Amino acid sequence: MKSKMGIGHWIGFVLIMVWCLLPVAWIISLSLKPEAEVSAGSPQFLPKDATFANYKKIFDDSDFTRALINSFGIAIIATVLSVLLATIAAYAIARLEFKGKKIVLSIALAIAMFPVVALVGPLFDMWRTFHLFNTWPGLIIPYMSFTLPLAIWTLSAFFREIPWEMEQAAQVDGATSWQAFRKVIVPLAAPGVFTAAILTFFFAWNEFVLAISLTSTTDSRTVPAQMSYFVGPDPFNPPFSLLATASVIVTIPVLIIVLLFQRKIVAGLTSGAVKG
Repeated sequence: MKSKMGIGHWIGFVLIMVWCLLPVAWIISLSLKPEAEVSAGSPQFLPKDATFANYKKIFDDSDFTRALINSFGIAIIATVLSVLLATIAAYAIARLEFKGKKIVLSIALAIAMFPVVALVGPLFDMWRTFHLFNTWPGLIIPYMSFTLPLAIWTLSAFFREIPWEMEQAAQVDGATSWQAFRKVIVPLAAPGVFTAAILTFFFAWNEFVLAISLTSTTDSRTVPAQMSYFVGPDPFNPPFSLLATASVIVTIPVLIIVLLFQRKIVAGLTSGAVKG
């Protein structure tokens, strides 16, 4: 009976892996095919003549490389600022008792659930007035607005689990409140900080609606928005191989981050799920 259950588990595992990885394998296969092979009817799964010409071509595109730089810069700045503000706010919510704390958390959660599309029109008009349209700050500010609530909820769960006595012991030994927070509390909440930072980075890296609506040139356009301009000379026959190549390149940083910090991500997401 156990042997049959073990075989069933392995079959289920293999089916799930194939279901999840097949689209990734197909995109990688497309990126290695020449454009002529992709546009000739229904191409085979494996490339007939594998080539890295698409990767060279896309890195020779100055618009794509500029968009790649924009994505890294905007995502990193939004992540750092969001995590710093969320850490301070989450500590205050977890440690301090003040009126309206539940209301603050409810508002933060409501902001996180608010549809991005509903804000595009007002933000477009405001950013044009404040000269933030087509600038890095014009994307960093809304990215922080949407990622701060999730970061606050994640970090507050970690701060609640840290014993209050540890901070008091540090203060008894002569540390100030800021030193106890920076040298004792924040290191203990490192999994939550990493989780908040990674989730914020993923949102800023993958976001499309705001990036395409609040930019007009490659000065601040990110990679997801820039990929929508890969139309090729024939609008009815998009360059699928170049799109697949760009998708592979954009996925590599996310994959590296997940592989390096997967344990901290799991610890952060499961914090507070079990008590006692």
